[in-house]
Amino acid sequence: MNNEYFSFELIKTDPDTGARAGILHTPHGDIETPVYMPVGTQATVKGVFPRDLKEAGTQILLANTYHLYMRPGDGIVKEAGGLHKFMNWDRPILTDSGGFQVFSLAKLNKITDAGVEFSSNVDGSRHFFTPEKAMEVEENLGADIIMAFDECSEYGFDHAQADAAMRRTGAWLERCYKHHEAQNRPFQALFPIIQGNLYKDLRGESLARCLPFVRHGIAIGGLSVGEPKPLMYEILDFLKDKMPSDVPRYLMGVGSPDCLIEGTMRGVDMFDCVLATRIARNGTALTSRGRIVVRNGKYKEDFTPLDEECDCYCCRHYTKAYLRHLVNVGEMYGAMLLSLHNISFLHRLMRGLRAAILGGYVREFAAEFYRKYGGEGKW
Repeated sequence: MNNEYFSFELIKTDPDTGARAGILHTPHGDIETPVYMPVGTQATVKGVFPRDLKEAGTQILLANTYHLYMRPGDGIVKEAGGLHKFMNWDRPILTDSGGFQVFSLAKLNKITDAGVEFSSNVDGSRHFFTPEKAMEVEENLGADIIMAFDECSEYGFDHAQADAAMRRTGAWLERCYKHHEAQNRPFQALFPIIQGNLYKDLRGESLARCLPFVRHGIAIGGLSVGEPKPLMYEILDFLKDKMPSDVPRYLMGVGSPDCLIEGTMRGVDMFDCVLATRIARNGTALTSRGRIVVRNGKYKEDFTPLDEECDCYCCRHYTKAYLRHLVNVGEMYGAMLLSLHNISFLHRLMRGLRAAILGGYVREFAAEFYRKYGGEGKW
C-alpha cells in the first residue's frame, strides 16, 4: 500500500531464483534494493564518518531503539529534532523495536502479555516495555521505518515455547498498529515482523497474523541467532512465495556476504548486520578473495592494497602492511579504515547483485562470487 511518503516499485523479479530489484521511496530519499544497511547502534556507525558512508554508497542506516532509549534517552533525541538532525544523517533511517535487545542484553525479570519488565544493562534501573511504549520511543526517535515490538524466541526453543512467543508477537503487533494509527504519523512506516523460530507451521501462522497490518513492508525476525545457515535458508525458502510481493521484505540481523547472496536469491530486499564493523575492530577484512586477518605476520611486508578489486578510500591509499601496523599497535585509524572498507565491500556486493538481477545473470554472478570468495550457495 502506498501513500504520499512511501511507495515500493518492484522493477524486476528473476524468474529462476525469485531475486528482486526494486526502489523503495521514503521521505528522506529513494533506496535501491536489494540493499545492505550498516548498523549505527548508538546513532553512529562505529568509526565511520557520515560523509564516508555516503561515498561508500550507504542509502539507509539502522539505529537501535533499546540503546538510544537508555542513552541519551529518546526524549533528548526528540528535543534535538529526531535522529536525522541529532546524528546529521539526511538519508533514510530504520529503527528496530528494541525487542531483541530487551531479551538478549537486559537482565530479564518477567515477560507477560502486557509487556516486558527488565533491568537495564547500563545501570540496573528497572523498566517496563509495552508495545505502546516501544512505539512511543520509536516515534520520538523519528526514523523513516519503525519496527513492531516482538518477542524473538531463542534457537533451541521447543515448539510450545516458540508458539507462545509467536502468538505474543502477533498480539503485540495489533497493539503497535493501533497505537501507530492513532498518532497519525504517515511519514513513519511500520513493518510487522514474522516470528516462529524454525517451525514452518508457526512461521506460516505468524505471516498470516502479519498480513492485515502490512502497509509498506514486512520483516523476518528470529533468524541468524545461532542456527545453522541451511536451516535459515530452509525457512526463507518456505516463506519466499508466501510473503507479499508488493512491499519490501527485510531479513533482520543478517549481513555476511554468503547470507546476503542467499537471502537475495530467496526474494529478500533489505538486510542489516553489525558484522562489517565488528570484525573490522578485530582486524578482519572482507575481500573478493575471502576474509583477511591483517594482523597476521604474513602481511608485515605486503605493500599491496587490501583488495585489488576495491576502489574504496582504504584500498586506494593504504597497504596491508600499513593496516597490519595500525591494528597491531592499537591505532583506532586501523579499525576505521577496515570498517569503511568492509561496508564498501558489502555495498558493492549488493550493487552487483542488483545489476545481475536486472541483467538476468544472477546465478552466474553468485557462482563467480563464490568461486573467488570461497564456499557455495545452497540454491
